[in-house]
Order: sequence, then structure tokens, then C-alpha cells
Amino acid sequence: MIPLTYTRIRWISNLYRVSKLFVLGIGFFSLFFLMTSLGGQFPGRRPADSPFIVQAEENAGQESRGGLKKISDMLEVILRRVDALTKLGNSNDTSHRLEELSSANATRPTFESKLANYVQFFSLLQWMRARWTSDPCYSFYGVDGSDCSFLVYLSEVEWFCPLLPGRNQTTIPTPEPPPKQKAVFQFDVGPLLEQVGARKESLNFMKKRIRMLAAQWASAARRLHDKLQKRRREQKRILVHVGFLTEESGDVFSPKVLKGGPLGEMVQWADILATLHVLGHSLKISVSLKELQQFLGAPPGRGSCPPTGPLPFDLIYTDYHGLKQMKQHMSLTLKKHKCHVRVIDTFGTEPAYNHETYATQNGYRTNWGYWNLNALQYMTMFPHTPDNSFMGFVVEEVNETERLSIQKNKVNNMAVVYGKDASMWKGKDKFLELLHHHMEIHGTVYYDSQRPPQVPAFVKNHGLLPQHELQQVLRKAKLFIGFGFPYEGPAPLEAIANGCIFLQPKFNPPHSSYNHDFFKGKPTSRVVASQHPYAEQFIGRPHVLTMDFGNWTTFNETIREIMELNVEPFVPHEFTCEGMLERVHAYIQNQTTCNNTRPGPPHPTCSPPKSPFRLLPNSSTLSWALPGSAQPSWPPLTALRVLASAPNNSCVKTCQEAGLICEPAFFQYINVKEAFTALNLVCEGVELEMNHLLPAVPVEHKECHLQQDSLLFSCAGSSPKYTRLCPCRDYRRGQVALCGDCL
Repeated sequence: MIPLTYTRIRWISNLYRVSKLFVLGIGFFSLFFLMTSLGGQFPGRRPADSPFIVQAEENAGQESRGGLKKISDMLEVILRRVDALTKLGNSNDTSHRLEELSSANATRPTFESKLANYVQFFSLLQWMRARWTSDPCYSFYGVDGSDCSFLVYLSEVEWFCPLLPGRNQTTIPTPEPPPKQKAVFQFDVGPLLEQVGARKESLNFMKKRIRMLAAQWASAARRLHDKLQKRRREQKRILVHVGFLTEESGDVFSPKVLKGGPLGEMVQWADILATLHVLGHSLKISVSLKELQQFLGAPPGRGSCPPTGPLPFDLIYTDYHGLKQMKQHMSLTLKKHKCHVRVIDTFGTEPAYNHETYATQNGYRTNWGYWNLNALQYMTMFPHTPDNSFMGFVVEEVNETERLSIQKNKVNNMAVVYGKDASMWKGKDKFLELLHHHMEIHGTVYYDSQRPPQVPAFVKNHGLLPQHELQQVLRKAKLFIGFGFPYEGPAPLEAIANGCIFLQPKFNPPHSSYNHDFFKGKPTSRVVASQHPYAEQFIGRPHVLTMDFGNWTTFNETIREIMELNVEPFVPHEFTCEGMLERVHAYIQNQTTCNNTRPGPPHPTCSPPKSPFRLLPNSSTLSWALPGSAQPSWPPLTALRVLASAPNNSCVKTCQEAGLICEPAFFQYINVKEAFTALNLVCEGVELEMNHLLPAVPVEHKECHLQQDSLLFSCAGSSPKYTRLCPCRDYRRGQVALCGDCL
């Protein structure tokens, strides 16, 4: 509800006459539809009509008269409300005005929504009359061209209007949900490989990857099994719908698998399938709309009608393409079930872009986003956006024998360039010549015999290599070097895992949607200061060096330094099979986004008898003071640390500077006045607003601003005008997605 102020009261008062005309116009419009759509036809009874048709018309006439009476009564009440608002606008008692206007406003949406529903319903009825044959799914649900069948469909399938008298939906049996099963680790990936099939080249690529890592998955599963100490895990029914591989979305990846196309997404999806299978969950895999329709229980046809049965899955993993396809085939039921969806989203979606209304009104609307999900339902490739969940992928580890062999056979003056597409090499001739003075340069650029790639003659190009052959090249090379693109792919981590040093450029100024075409249209305002921020921040020296490539003197010195360095193969724990199994297990068993009610804003005057926060000794950091059982949460509230940001700092940066991680699940607990006062921030007043920077306090004022809409809680975003309240937590070593007590 829009906050009520004196200015808005005056605005409503000034529009009083226009409102009357508008309401009367809507009334006459609705009256016309009632007289022409529900049996109130002007011509008399037709001689050949049967008594049953005559009776139906008489009943319809009575219903339409009842509808007219309701419309008339509703219009009268609305006009009385508008009159009341005018009188309130002339009152001198501001407090009294606000009280009465709040009361009027509390009931007004009911009448407005009813009026809007009447207009919408009649429009839908007219549409059904004209288009019911456009999709076979209408006939599947019993639509036969009669108004009666239209009404039954609109009330029982699409839920646009109340259940008709005499109709009882409870006669349709609702199947009982299957009994809860225990999840048991699966050490054999054979059944998964059969399920994936070989319908596309992209699926063959994914199968090869799953098979290649099979031994590591089995070993990791045994270690996690021991770590969980036989803790009971609930088996989930999971649908994996890879939308970008469907023919309907263009499937641009499959034809490029053997031609140097981007494989990062398919690497991640292969590892997601393996993780869910090894954890022992019940999987269905879909890479076509036909399969999606079948698995969801959608009716046959073109997707115009929703499924009516219960959702046969506990979780659905898909991507943005799949989300759009689900909307097409689930219609209104997607809104009911979308809390079960997890969207695999490479670069992330920030809350400001996810909230449809807010994004539209404040300039955050892009080609993606605006789905009104809980931001934690978006799952990223790297842990760069704490507003979202980090899904990740797996980097193959080397065993001890391979490790010794790598260290023995390293060629100190051998470099491999990161870039399988010739376009990534354009404009880099001078740079390559300088590198060539120090090292032998190798490439893996795709080419066919008719058109060799345009790379310098001194580059030894191996062409596109299978994974095991690429590993052999990386195990000999000392340097893996990036030119700035592609951003945040899996290849640098694979090179580091094979004993290479990754050298990447620092961007000055940093790249973002404001200055770089690649990020434009993506639902994030994240700023990228290097080609691979994760490698720079979470791995760093000696495995990762980041520098300004425009400084030739520094570049020469850095290459000489690299040739002298000795590093061992390294894989961060969160990118091992065990790390991914830990993380996804914790999400599936603990992370819930299906609350029956969306949390409302706190009442600015309501205070608990005791503050839930305490200030840590010799610190400006808050922790949770109440017993954990009083507020069940995941992550547990014992991990909560509350910090006040500096002006123009995001919560991501504020928590990071304290050695912590911003945790969006905690925002709901700190969105109260007591959090400000516990940090000694003065609140002379409290206001509720929709703003992705809240809760916060303006630098130049003393009012404390609380978040009105929980979907806008965001770790991202900063402004010089605000000091933000930031919920932070600790994290497990090598597993940034999980707090110390989260496993």
C-alpha cells in the first residue's frame, strides 16, 4: 500500500471530479457487458428453443440482474468514499485525516479489485467465444463452444471467477503426495548416463564429462557420507529442464560443441545432474518442450491452458529460457508453484532487477530478471553475488602421482592463451609479440582445413582439443594468460588445477552495464575489475596474478617473475566434487523459499519487550541476543553479524572488509528500529519505503528507513546518501556459500 501523506490527500481531493467521471464510465461499460454477455439479450425468446434453453436464459437473466445490483451497490460505495476523501482534504486536523484516509484506503482496494475483475472477466469471456478453438487444450478441459463451458473453464481451470452454483471441485480426486523417502548416496553414475541419453551433441558432451569425473564423484560421496554421520536426508523429486538446449529456444550451443563454442554452461549443467544423482534424489531430465509438458502434467496443445493437478516435483532446476517456457505451459499455476524453481543464472540477478514493479518504475528493467522470485532462487556459476545462491561447478583434481609428474615436466617458458575463438585474438598482435620474446605461445583455436585461424605465425595452434588432450597441454605449460574475455569461465580454474599460473588483465575503469556492451541488458549492476574476479579475490598469488596490461615495463617484469615461480596444482574446495555435494546438499535440505505468506513490513511503532541484538565487546558489530530456537532460521541466527556501512558502500563490500559475507536471508531480522538503536544510530522517525538500499539511515537526516517489500532486500547497491544496515555472517574455509554451522 502506498504510504499516506498530506500531499497525497490533496492530490486525491483535486482529482475528485475526474474520479467520479471515470467510475461512472466504468460502470456504464460494465453495464453494457452485463446486458450483452450473460443472457440479457434484447431480442425475445426464439420459438424453436427447447424449455431447457429457455430456463437457462431465465437463470442467466437473474444472474445478470444480480450482477447489475452488485455493480450498482459497489459504484455507490466508491462514490461515497471519493466524497469522504474530498471532505478529508478540507479538514484541518492532519492526524485525523490520515487516520480516516487509512481506514478508507484499507477497504477501497476491495471494491476497485472487484470492479477490475468484472471488466477482466467479461473480456476473457469474449476472448473465449472467439478463440476457444485456437488450442486443443480447451477441448481437453471440456470446452465445447457454449457459454456454460466457458464459465466452467474460467472458474475451475483458470480461476478467474468464483465456482459456479452447483459445481463442486472436491469431487475431483486429489492424489495424495507420495510418502517421504530417504535419500541414499549413489556411487554409480551409470543410471544417470542412460537417462541423459544421446539426442544431441551437447548431451554427449555432458555424458563424457560425467563419465570422466565418475571416480571423483564416488570418492567424494563416500567422504560426505562419513561427514554427515548417517544423518537422515530427505529424497526430493526434482525436474531438471535445460531450457537453452531446447529447439524452441534455438539450441545455439549444440552445433558449436565441436567448433570452439562456449562450454561453461554445459560443464555446469553436467555437474548439476551428477550432483543431484549422487546425492540420491529422484530425477527427471527435460531438454524439449514436449518432455516439459509431459513431466508437468500439462494438457496437450500449444500451452494456453495450465495443468490442474498438484506439482509432481519438490524442486525444478532450469534457466531463464526454461522459466519462460514454464510460464507458457503452466500459465497462472506458475505463480502458485514458482517458489519450487531454481534458476541457473551465470552472472546473477540482483533484487532491484528481479522485482518487476520496482524495476519498471526505477529504470532497472532489462531483457532478463523481473520474475519476482526470492533472489536466493537464482543460482550462479561463481560466488560473486551473495544476493543469489552459489551453485558452481567442478574442477577435476589431480592425484598424487599426477601432481609429482606435473611438477617434474613443467616447461618454464611455455604459455597457453585463453581463447578458443579467433575473435578473442583480434587486436592482440603487439601484445603477443612482446610475450613471444619470453615464452613459446600455444593456442587452442578452433579451425577447419578450409579456413585456418588468423593468429600470428609464431603461435603453435593445437586446434580445438578434447578435454584429456587439453589437460596434457596445460600440465606442461607454466602460464595460462587471458586477454580480458571471456569473463568468469571455468578454464582458468582448470589451468590452475593443472599447475599453471593464471595471468589476467585489470580493468581500469572496471567493466559494467554502464560502460561495456557485454553486460548491457543483464540484470546486475555488478562492477568487474578483472577478467576473473573470483580467481583474483579467492585464490590470488601465487596462482593468480592480475595487472595492467598497458604498462609494458611491469608486464615484462611480471613474465620474468612467473618463469621463476614454482606452484603446485590447486583446486579451491568449493570447486571439488565434495565441495559441490556439500553445498547443494545444504541448499536442498535447509533452504526454503515457499513460505505461505510473503513477510510484510514491520510496524514502525511495534517493539519487542527486549532488543534481539547485543553489541559485541570492543566492537561496532551486533550479534543476535535471543535463543536460536526462538527464531528458527537457515543459516542459523548464531552466525548473524550486523554492521553499519560507510556512505556509498554496498553491504557486499561492508561485510567483505570485515572478513565476512553478506547474508540476504538475515535482512528480515534486522529490518527493525532496534537494529539502528543498538548501533547508536539515532531514529527521530521511522518510515517504510520500497528501496533496494533499505534498511538504511540517510546521512543528512535522522529518520530510519525500513524496507517495505521483502523481495527488495539486497546486499548489492550503494549511495552516498545512505548508511546501510548490513547482515553479515562467517563462512567455512574454502566454502563461502556456507556458514560455520550450516552443514
